[in-house]
Amino acid sequence: MNTRRAATVAFTVAIMSCSGGSDRAKPMAVGPSGDADRDFVALMIPHHEGAIAMAQAELRYGKNEQLRRMAQEIVVTQQQEITAMRMALR
Repeated sequence: MNTRRAATVAFTVAIMSCSGGSDRAKPMAVGPSGDADRDFVALMIPHHEGAIAMAQAELRYGKNEQLRRMAQEIVVTQQQEITAMRMALR
């Protein structure tokens, strides 16, 4: 398998692993709590974690510098937002 094809396969596997079947789905596994704020955060944190994982895959396998800069920004901002959401739950 050539290098480009191998990178494409590795990127695809990384992206697919971000989108389902993970522990990130557990917060809402029992259904909504009835508290809109808590439910919002319970859904947004795994959403942001998925975005971070996808951005990290882009950083590892992507070649387009503009997209890599965007991915780096996503990692930083999404991590900051996760921290803020977790603090809001205290």
